[in-house]
Amino acid sequence: MAAISETLFKGVRVKRLDDEGNSVPVYKVPVEVQLEYDPKGMLVKISEESEQKEFIVCKGSEFARVGRKGIIFKLSTETLLLTFVSDEDSNQFSDSVMKIKEDKSNSVFSERTEESSASQYFQFYGYLSQQQNMMQDFIRTSTYQKAILDNPIDFSGKVILDVGAGSGILSFFAQQSGAKRVYAVEASSIAVHAAKLVAANKVDDVIKVLSGKIEEIQLPEQVDVIISEPMGYMLLNERMLETFLHAKKFLKPGGKMFPSRGDLHVAPFTDEALYMEQFNKVNFWYQEYFHGVNLSSLRNSAMTEYFRQPIVDTFDINICTAKTQRHIIDFQTAHETDLHRIEIPLEFHMLQSGTVHGLAFWFDVAFIGSNATVWLSTAPTQPLTHWYQVRCLLSQPIFAKQGQLLTGRVLMVANAKQSYDLTIECKIEGTNTVSTNTLDLKNPYFSGATEPSQPIDCTNYDFQQAEGVYQNENGYQNENFQYQ
Repeated sequence: MAAISETLFKGVRVKRLDDEGNSVPVYKVPVEVQLEYDPKGMLVKISEESEQKEFIVCKGSEFARVGRKGIIFKLSTETLLLTFVSDEDSNQFSDSVMKIKEDKSNSVFSERTEESSASQYFQFYGYLSQQQNMMQDFIRTSTYQKAILDNPIDFSGKVILDVGAGSGILSFFAQQSGAKRVYAVEASSIAVHAAKLVAANKVDDVIKVLSGKIEEIQLPEQVDVIISEPMGYMLLNERMLETFLHAKKFLKPGGKMFPSRGDLHVAPFTDEALYMEQFNKVNFWYQEYFHGVNLSSLRNSAMTEYFRQPIVDTFDINICTAKTQRHIIDFQTAHETDLHRIEIPLEFHMLQSGTVHGLAFWFDVAFIGSNATVWLSTAPTQPLTHWYQVRCLLSQPIFAKQGQLLTGRVLMVANAKQSYDLTIECKIEGTNTVSTNTLDLKNPYFSGATEPSQPIDCTNYDFQQAEGVYQNENGYQNENFQYQ
């Protein structure tokens, strides 16, 4: 779908039509009608203090020309007649509508994503409050700034593409590092606010905000570096990484990806309290006389549902009972289809005896520049970020002795809900002990620990120390746990 440029029409008269076709003015005076890009097509906004209106024009919208200057829209709750000042305005508005209705293209994004999921996703990221939540993550924001400013060779005088720019904060960092031009591409309505920030900071000669999806827009030139913050829970949730990789169609040969690679870490863990917390939720469905209703027939279904939820929270690293395994995705070389199905074989040598309740996950990303390599870590040994960590419970815990070999796999299959169906399997080698579970990464359980009352104060965060953890090929030692 071709992106719609923001357009303002002045002096538009708006009337409401009843079922018999009779019309009454909605506003006493002519108003301004603004067109903006929307992921579904085009957003029509009427900003008037007495009654603000906005509606989305998509392929299924009903509209008709009336005379030379009028256009009728049949909406779900009312029918509106818009009469423009001139033939030129009316034709321009009509052409924009027809561009949406006649568009027959199917982008990679629309083919792999349910419309309802995409609508919810872009609405969520269109809120300033959500942008604030991410921007206030000190580790996230300052690590990106450090990675960009510490590599001026890669940015000074270069053309940059910011994928899913949001507020545009990464584009500002690229401008600060001397970029010649930055294309900030954003598909949600936050693009309007990003453009305001760019204009207010007087950098619109460098940063160009483009409304639209990477899979659907065109750029006037190839770029030297692609920057983005595409990571979701467990690195892959939201499937934004595929969009990041898709953007390489705009990358010059030898161009750089920032971040350059992602490492997904997995380790077995023991946590009886967490397991029982989930298990005890099912007690509600054991009731045989709940207001006169027997609920017990649903207890097995409830058990399955609760244990299908990955748990997003943070924890002490010492609950991990073996050295982590690492699955590496090289963003420089990977293709987006590589992320449609990911299978990670597991092999853990148990460092201590105990019950294995599930698998813990976190991720790191590396910005590999010409001057410096900077790491962003969400490990439980590092300062907390808004990604936290993720734990997936086994349906049945298994007991493992120190020195035993725990094998299995993690299987992640992408779905149309912009997430993954996740299967975990653990087995004690040399025994018949096996436990599995299937989880829905789209529907996590957010533990109470994931709701900090105050922004995290990390003003003394040592980036060099954080980098050193990963540059040590012998691994990071933490009591009896080795992080590598």
